[in-house]
Amino acid sequence: MTERHVVVGVDGSLVAVRALDRAAEEAVRRGAALRIVYAVADRDEAGPVLSSAASRVHERHPGLPVEARAVEGGAVRVLARESEGAALTVVGTRGFGGVSGLLAGSVSWRLAAHVHGPLLVARGDHPRDEGREVLLGLESDADEAAAAYAFQEASRRGARLRVVRFATHRHTTPELASPVAATSPGRQRHAQSDRAEEAVPRFGVARLREEYPGVEVDSGTVRTGPAQALLAATREAGVVVIGTHRRAGRLGPPLGPVGHVLLHHSHCPVVLVPTT
Repeated sequence: MTERHVVVGVDGSLVAVRALDRAAEEAVRRGAALRIVYAVADRDEAGPVLSSAASRVHERHPGLPVEARAVEGGAVRVLARESEGAALTVVGTRGFGGVSGLLAGSVSWRLAAHVHGPLLVARGDHPRDEGREVLLGLESDADEAAAAYAFQEASRRGARLRVVRFATHRHTTPELASPVAATSPGRQRHAQSDRAEEAVPRFGVARLREEYPGVEVDSGTVRTGPAQALLAATREAGVVVIGTHRRAGRLGPPLGPVGHVLLHHSHCPVVLVPTT
């Protein structure tokens, strides 16, 4: 079954070529068409870049439907508009439109606040990701869309899904020690809360487990340093998926500490899935 098209932003840089290759692979994996977009001030300047990009894709994936278009405007605004109706939008880790290398992740960072649907940021150390697991970072139950995407991705790849849940931080009021070890009311509450948090990853993805019975799932909870723990796990992953939270009245990109670390240091591509 053919899905919606995949959009990729290009600008002629090596970073954009890497994103182009990744987007083409994603389109093939989905049975979708590929739309190559170049945001420019003058469309007459776009011909060579778009022609080169389309030729590269045709050579590597002869049967893949490809559309190449130049759109006047800034990269973030153009790609946000082009992402409407797309199955996935793909960008590199640096700015487009003549500022490549100036600000690492500048376009992807700002685009995360405006993109319609999942955004894949092409980065990482792995030349190939076949056979590598899909990594999912869950901050809360609001990340249901990210979880659904991760299950779909694991199913498409025939890969294992590793779910990492970030434990909530709890404030504990000091209490007098109990004469019996590990039986004070506070410790009992801690143990009960710990068991509940360990169960969340299982219960939170129960419906998706039923929907994707062929996906092997490994889940666990990280209690300290979630950003660094998830970053370390990206060394073995083919892709990492997290949710982005858009809160009314909040300015700036919807990326917290985990998203910030992954966007700049992940060892594999990063998929940002809007929660709202």
